[in-house]
Amino acid sequence: MTTLPQTTERKLGLVIDLDTCVGCHACVVSCKGWNTENYGAPLADTNAYGADPVGSFLNRVHSYETVPENGTAKLVHFPKSCLHCDDAPCVTVCPTGASYKRVEDGIVLVNETDCIGCGLCAWACPYGAREMDPVEKVMKKCTLCVDRIYNENLPEEDREPACVRTCPANARHFGDFNDPESNVSKLTAERGGMDLMPEQGTKPVNKYLPPRPKDELDEIDVLAPFLAPMETAPGRDLPGFLGWLDKTLEKL
Repeated sequence: MTTLPQTTERKLGLVIDLDTCVGCHACVVSCKGWNTENYGAPLADTNAYGADPVGSFLNRVHSYETVPENGTAKLVHFPKSCLHCDDAPCVTVCPTGASYKRVEDGIVLVNETDCIGCGLCAWACPYGAREMDPVEKVMKKCTLCVDRIYNENLPEEDREPACVRTCPANARHFGDFNDPESNVSKLTAERGGMDLMPEQGTKPVNKYLPPRPKDELDEIDVLAPFLAPMETAPGRDLPGFLGWLDKTLEKL
């Protein structure tokens, strides 16, 4: 008897635009705040302002300097969290079944009451998207704010992950990848959304939009044609304000 592969009714995930992310870490702060106060055990945050802080985060932003063959160096900000993979190795290796992928929306979660803190899922994840909470001793990961996106007590515009709702640069987008008319499906198609490390075969749901090429200005001052020339002070080689400043300093 042939077993058909399990499919999800919806495939919820994120599209992250590397072209517009400014590395402000607003998503990191909002994620920490929401997941400390709501879903599951609070995220550890001990001695935050001391010499040896201890804590866990579900979302991080890394910054990298890239040097192209032609042109100047560029700084790319790279947000990273769980990618809610279709073929999630963290789910496969979990000995207690604490890690699981929901059928109804494809979100990968951890049942903290069943987690024994063995860390196998962290070893299996090729993206480093899981963290052992140093206080609770259970594995933590992005939940796509599952307790928020289905919360009918919230206004409809707030029923999205905290990181998406908070991003000031509109670099994070949330939606259903099984819906071709959703914002995330359209963005992925129009901008060439990419899988992170596709060679791992995990089939990540979250997509990244690559930075778009910037125009090369060849050191041209594009504002120069719109700037009025500065006046020259009588009898002086310096421009007006600098000439006045020169005279004033001579009197001191």
